[in-house]
Amino acid sequence: MARRRNRGRPVNGIFLLDKPQGLSSNQALQRVKNIFDANKAGHTGALDPLATGVLPICLGEATKFSQFLLDADKHYLSTFTLGVTTETGDSEGAVVVEQDASAITLQQIEIAIEDFRGEIQQIPSMYSALKHNGQPLYKLARQGIEVEREARTITVFNYQILDYRPGPQAQLDVQVHVSKGTYVRSLAEDLGKALGCGAHVSALRRNIAGPFSDTEIITLPELQAMAENVEPSDLDHLLKPMDIPVADRMAVELSETVAAYFQLGQAVMSSQAFRDGQEGDIVRVFREGGSFLGVATVTEDGKIAPKRLVVET
Repeated sequence: MARRRNRGRPVNGIFLLDKPQGLSSNQALQRVKNIFDANKAGHTGALDPLATGVLPICLGEATKFSQFLLDADKHYLSTFTLGVTTETGDSEGAVVVEQDASAITLQQIEIAIEDFRGEIQQIPSMYSALKHNGQPLYKLARQGIEVEREARTITVFNYQILDYRPGPQAQLDVQVHVSKGTYVRSLAEDLGKALGCGAHVSALRRNIAGPFSDTEIITLPELQAMAENVEPSDLDHLLKPMDIPVADRMAVELSETVAAYFQLGQAVMSSQAFRDGQEGDIVRVFREGGSFLGVATVTEDGKIAPKRLVVET
């Protein structure tokens, strides 16, 4: 059978989308991919349909570096509704239990939150995209199937209360800075259990993902308006360089000759990596005075071995 070819043009870079509420991350991704007429695209950490905010979308060769964004810390603004427990841990799920949260005080919340700061164990929600025997957990959950999930170690670097509005269904606004793999809905559910009243996420916005913040994102309507009566290539100035996900790594430059061997997948000597790097370090690799070639691992003998290579067109 002939291999299916990707349609679209080879465009490389990262588009910072302000994901709208109501769309899945994949639906938002497909819209951006179509507007840019890109032959390849991938997002860097799904946001639930309920959520809005920073969704970096990697186009073309930039998809090879998406893992570095997946592994990055994230910051969220969220509203927890106390006194209401839902199937999914957010406002999109059916209500399971309602309790009067009127007696819950801000002081009680502040004390309870202390247990959820720092390095903690968190059991992923059944409505997460984690897979069990190849099936996303949320698909199993929708079939009424619940499977045992192992607790994972995560880090909550900051968990700040922004506002509290008491009542039977009290509203708590929080700001959190968390490590990869953290589920905000689980933070809400666990806090609700600690308070004895239940809770769920009723609003969620990701305002920082790795090196990107919501000060530089573009909405879908804005992008669609920019795309009217222009060629997709006229939008390429909106893309961020594809090496930004690894911008915190040491940059190494190779001469034209050495770069040619590196692009063939060979480990090459780098005096800079030998002098300043340590075995196992990930470095950014550039052609001397020129383009980004990919990322490499520093080897024991001071060479750099290709890890992800950019295919130049």
